[in-house]
Amino acid sequence: VQLQASGGGLVQAGDSLRLSCAASGRTFSDYTMGWFRQAPGKERELIAGISRFRGATYYAGSVKGRFTISRDNAKNTAYLQMNSLRPEDTARYYCAARRGRRPEAMPYDYWGQGTLVTVSS
Repeated sequence: VQLQASGGGLVQAGDSLRLSCAASGRTFSDYTMGWFRQAPGKERELIAGISRFRGATYYAGSVKGRFTISRDNAKNTAYLQMNSLRPEDTARYYCAARRGRRPEAMPYDYWGQGTLVTVSS
């Protein structure tokens, strides 16, 4: 499956942003989807995941209550709605897919190219 992330940009603290991840090449509903981010000098971390038919979601503690992951299997697209953005949310955001069922588990097998989110204070 090929993944294309989009929707990043420069925003101010407190703003909202929605990232999209368009999938192609395989049956989208066969894959659990996740959003990762990597800030400068830090390791890539899983921040949100959603199972194939939206039955289960996962959120890292740093984004829980502010970010919402969703998916539309008819449109082959996953989303990450980010509210109340903070400067520490500045990172490159990647969408990824895995064949396993659990969104919090590893590994993720397929990766998009990433989209940059910058939050100014």
